[in-house]
Amino acid sequence: MADQPTPAAQAESTSELLRQLSDQMSTLVHKEIELAKAEVTVKGKAAGIGAGMFGGAGVIGFYTVGALIATIIAALSLAVATWLAGLIVTIVLGTIAGVLALQGKTKVQEALPPVPERTVHSVQQDVEVTKARAQSGRNSR
Repeated sequence: MADQPTPAAQAESTSELLRQLSDQMSTLVHKEIELAKAEVTVKGKAAGIGAGMFGGAGVIGFYTVGALIATIIAALSLAVATWLAGLIVTIVLGTIAGVLALQGKTKVQEALPPVPERTVHSVQQDVEVTKARAQSGRNSR
């Protein structure tokens, strides 16, 4: 029995173990948070680079469309005067843009939530009735 620690020593060692556990858990949580921050930073940088590349691709694509339009005008100018070729391409592109704009407007209007007309009318009636009662209450005093 001399080998076994006393109850007081066991309590001290248990409290010491709990304190160490608490310290280690706190350290572990802090380290995990630091790791998560580092991972998010790395992924954020990669996403930023990717977004920049998409932006660059968009700009290059825009210029590509411009070059294609210039090529179409140049090819068309072999059959008609250059100014007429430019006018024809401009009219065609303007027509396409107009049709797309009208279709887009229609789609947006279809997507908008409907106005609850009956509810609006009912609320207006409620307001009128409330006003009338408030005025009749003042007049009766």
